[in-house]
Amino acid sequence: MSRIFSTLADKDFRWFFTGYLTSRLGTSMAPVATAFAVLHTGAGPGGLGWVMAARIVPVILLLLLGGVFADRLGGRKVMITSDLLRCGAQVAFGLLVLTGHATLTAMIVTAALSGIGEGIFSPSLQALIPRLIPAGRRTDANAMLSVAVSSAGVAGPALGGLIAAALGGAAGPASVLFIDAGSYAVSVVVLLRLSHVPQPEPGERTTVIRDLRDGWDEFRFRTWLWLSTLQFALFNALVWAPYLVLGPVVAEHRLGGAGAWGLVLAANSAGSILGGVALLGRKPKRPFLISVVATFGYVFTPALLASDLSLPFVCAAAAVTGVGGAIGGALGNTVMQARVPAEVLGRITAYQTLGAFALGPLGLVVAGPLGAAFGIGAFLAFGAVFQFATVALMLALPAIRRLDLEEEDLSEPSATVIETVIEPETPPAPSREPSTASSASPSPSGG
Repeated sequence: MSRIFSTLADKDFRWFFTGYLTSRLGTSMAPVATAFAVLHTGAGPGGLGWVMAARIVPVILLLLLGGVFADRLGGRKVMITSDLLRCGAQVAFGLLVLTGHATLTAMIVTAALSGIGEGIFSPSLQALIPRLIPAGRRTDANAMLSVAVSSAGVAGPALGGLIAAALGGAAGPASVLFIDAGSYAVSVVVLLRLSHVPQPEPGERTTVIRDLRDGWDEFRFRTWLWLSTLQFALFNALVWAPYLVLGPVVAEHRLGGAGAWGLVLAANSAGSILGGVALLGRKPKRPFLISVVATFGYVFTPALLASDLSLPFVCAAAAVTGVGGAIGGALGNTVMQARVPAEVLGRITAYQTLGAFALGPLGLVVAGPLGAAFGIGAFLAFGAVFQFATVALMLALPAIRRLDLEEEDLSEPSATVIETVIEPETPPAPSREPSTASSASPSPSGG
């Protein structure tokens, strides 16, 4: 507990953490309310699928644009705009449900507005942290943010379900949607208090296409970044998507049903909280290497689901997965914030997120048919072996092992990129960030 209080001693971070935790809690409550709201209107499962898709598609489409805005305007301004948009969308959704005017079209529109807000928000969070938190405290800050996400993931769905069930009818889901809107309003108030956070320096006016191209150049010239993004794209398609789709099937057939699956998910979240707390106050000398090693944790849950072991063992494996995911994610974010220039961090985060999740929807679609074709246990076991092999491969690469030993150099990265591309015959200026021509190019894995 002392580590938590020490991390929250910084007034600015304490305010930001409060707003972020509040908005994450509201966001975690909302899916329950959305499901009950759509079903209450009689739209059925098909309608619910359309509403869910309407929220997800804008997130994917607007990630890159959100990265451009984050780098141009500063993460704080973009996050305020995003939270205002999501607040208004959830208020509108709640009013539609409460007044009985929630047609499928209207719900799709409000869900899409919420997705637009989420799409432009995501890159801004990563871009804000280096401007808000001193370098020496970022590991603790990222660990605490991981704790916030995991805690909200445990409490939000349960709280949302309780409120919706207690009030009943249209009032239940509508009330949860209003609470979610209120959580975004709290976040806006907190972000407005952080008006002293440094903003990006005004630079040369460029087009959005030029900004995206420059961000892509920065992304692809950091081998550690695109390599780990590729790893997580395959992980999401071949390991995590089958886990999400086939895990409930295993729970239904072998572990005890929906309640058992709920315990597995809760154990994963509990492990994430434990991993985040355990990282507080620690500044490992090889953060990047540890972030990669921590992703071995993703091997355990699919492996135990593929076995004949009972529910307690599967829950223990899920907790180990949660610990590894939290540690790997927090350290990976810290490394990225240290090694990527603040002026391009939003765009690079957008490319990383888009790449890491690009194959996820395909994985969700094919997991069921492949599980049926090859056997659920065999397909889950394949995912566990695949994860073990890819992490071992990452650790075998010099780029991974050497990154922590390289000095950081965030000065004029774009100039280095241009020099390498346009004038290859001219040796680049001495740089502490290895170029792609070097055998010691880095590679993140935090995910």
